[in-house]
Amino acid sequence: MASLKHLPAVKGAKVLMVGAGGIGCELLKTLALSGFQDIHIIDMDTIEVSNLNRQFLFRQSHVGQSKAKVAREAVLKFRPHISITPYHANVKDSDFNVDFFKQFNVVLNGLDNLDARRHVNRLCLAADVPLIESGTTGFLGQVTVHVKERTECYECQPKPAPKTYPVCTITSTPSKFVHCIVWAKELLFAKLFGDKNQANDLNVRSSDGASSSKQAEDVFEHRKDEDIEQYGRRIYDHVFGYNIEVALSNEETWKNRNRPKPIYSSEFMPNDLSQQNGSMEKNGAANDISSVSAMASLGMKNPQDVWSLKENSRVFLEALKLFFLKREKEIGNLTFDKDDQLAVEFVTAAANIRAASFGIPLHSLFEAKGIAGNIVHAVATTNAIIAGLIVIEAIKVLQNDTKNYRMTYCLEHPTRKMLLMPVEPFEPNRSCYVCSETPLSLEINTHRAKLRDFVEKIVKSTLGMSLPLIMHGSALLYEVGDDLDEEMVANYAANLDKVLSELPTPVTSGTMLTIEDLQQELSCQINIKHREEFDEEKEPDGMVLSGWTQAPSVVKDDNESIANAGSTSNEPPVEAEKNDEIEIPPEKKRKLSEVSEAVDPDLSSVDGDTRNPDKLQVLDDDDELMIFDNWDSVTNKKNRTQ
Repeated sequence: MASLKHLPAVKGAKVLMVGAGGIGCELLKTLALSGFQDIHIIDMDTIEVSNLNRQFLFRQSHVGQSKAKVAREAVLKFRPHISITPYHANVKDSDFNVDFFKQFNVVLNGLDNLDARRHVNRLCLAADVPLIESGTTGFLGQVTVHVKERTECYECQPKPAPKTYPVCTITSTPSKFVHCIVWAKELLFAKLFGDKNQANDLNVRSSDGASSSKQAEDVFEHRKDEDIEQYGRRIYDHVFGYNIEVALSNEETWKNRNRPKPIYSSEFMPNDLSQQNGSMEKNGAANDISSVSAMASLGMKNPQDVWSLKENSRVFLEALKLFFLKREKEIGNLTFDKDDQLAVEFVTAAANIRAASFGIPLHSLFEAKGIAGNIVHAVATTNAIIAGLIVIEAIKVLQNDTKNYRMTYCLEHPTRKMLLMPVEPFEPNRSCYVCSETPLSLEINTHRAKLRDFVEKIVKSTLGMSLPLIMHGSALLYEVGDDLDEEMVANYAANLDKVLSELPTPVTSGTMLTIEDLQQELSCQINIKHREEFDEEKEPDGMVLSGWTQAPSVVKDDNESIANAGSTSNEPPVEAEKNDEIEIPPEKKRKLSEVSEAVDPDLSSVDGDTRNPDKLQVLDDDDELMIFDNWDSVTNKKNRTQ
């Protein structure tokens, strides 16, 4: 319970929680026990069985129900007189606009993805509401405070782009099991069960590519009246046999590499597939999609077993068959989900068969699921610690106790004899395009890149805009929204497929584009620089965004030192390595009050801030997602994380 001197601020506060998962459950409980009276919760998820080992407000009987609503009911059982308002919705919905956020005294994040975090950060800035961010990954965790114009915003320090691999590595020369997982998940699974209109060439790049194009076009179509088992074998033989032979025809590729081995279904499976079929009865009721499992059908029980090539082949064909027989209505709209058992089985089997072809060690379903879903097993104790720290910082914010704001990092191993490491917040990054609206620069080939590439890869993916509006001077190039008439929608759709330099108002080198998101009340400018060529491996998107730099460092005070812990990125690419060590170097800090006197007199009244960018951030993920950021290079220590 909060102390008596804190109670007025706590009882009178209106608090918004975003996320009711691992951190959220602990946070709601702690808020209620600390005397908070008016709590609102937003969460779009429903409860899954896998949540029950750490989200202690939920029980087996709650599976399938709204997290926000069940969490409310659970807390009201021991705090019946407080007000808890749940919203089973996406925080990016239009209902949760700037005016909605303005009604709260503080916003507390317990999210598990970068996109939603950035969105909430921008709404809090627009509404001028303090935000307390949090995240956990295993034994590691962090809590950070973000107050407009007093501390850095969530996006003041750039989040490194997810580690990716060139398409040619994935499709032609895999050398790691993760390459096989990406191929199985992003290419094969998407080709068979996802959007049929999406460009996706599964043929290996080779000089013989043209001659194989016809077969590539036809092979993935399930022909009318074709037996599903024969279809499965045809797919198997094409991707694991024929495609490998096409790749082998390019001798230059294999001069310094181990040659892969083509694999055909006849090597492991009898011509009479009925001898190997699993039992459909083992997959439960016909309408119970969640129980459909190739492993269950084949009588395979242990997900930690490493299957033989023959067993992987059986699982591959059985999973493909079950998708068409049990889940045919979903085909064409499916995307890989780590919680979809049949999808995980299919991807595991496909990745293992490809790995066997390229001489890469096979992995169990348990291991493959971890790689495909970037899973790190959650620790309930870490969530509880982080939730407690969030409430402590929330009370400071409500009392406007700026001198005592702290970013606190929960470490797995003691550093400077501490497992909880407090760090004074940093001042806003004057180069942050979100809170300082600094112009950005984009290098792009304006004669080849289409407006669609710019919108998808830069505006939406990199900048995190939800409802973007793109202007060149007074000319509107692109806009989305429900209030657009059909003619406008058609014009903007046509613009998407035009090359930048061929738009009605051409975008060329030197063009300054203005990008706005009306929902986030965010605006930024991008200066376009034409560039002819890009390195396919280092710059696979064919464009480079820059201009978002860290704030300049200052003279450090020798009388005060503190170590920084660090933070992870939230967008979990499957390529992330999981076995790297983390180094946390000590560093020295200086209070903003001392810095401001020497640097900027206008900032002297901003207490509790610091001007020091030489920091590490720790984690940004709740629950099971993991991807580590790069530690800052200013420490001159070896970079040990991806």
